[in-house]
Amino acid sequence: MPMKLIEKPIKKSELLEIAQERFGDLVKAVVDIKKGIMMVGAELHCDEESQLLEEGSEQQHLWGINIYPEKSQEEYIEFDSMINLRPSQGNRSRGVNDPAVCQKIIEIVRQLVEEG
Repeated sequence: MPMKLIEKPIKKSELLEIAQERFGDLVKAVVDIKKGIMMVGAELHCDEESQLLEEGSEQQHLWGINIYPEKSQEEYIEFDSMINLRPSQGNRSRGVNDPAVCQKIIEIVRQLVEEG
C-alpha cells in the first residue's frame, strides 16, 4: 500500500484497513502542524516525513505519531517517533514534549479522522 496524504477527513475504518495491511493495529503518521495535514501508510515515519518535505512542508512543523484506530478517541494517538528527536527545538525524546504541540496534533487528527 502506498503512502496517503490526508488533507480532507477520512473515516476511521479506512485507517483501520491501512493498519491491518501494514502493522495490524497501528498506522504510522506524520502530522504537519502548520498545514493541518498528515501522511499515513508508510512503514517508517521518516518516509512520510520525506514525502511531506518534497511536497513543501517544513521540517520543524512535522511530528511523528502512531494511531491505533481501534482505540477510543482519547487513547488512539501515541506520540512516539524517532523523527521527533530534535534537540535544536528543545525536544530531546521520541515523544512530543511541548503540550501546545501535542494539543495541535490532537486537534488536527480529530479534524482529519471521522468516526465510522
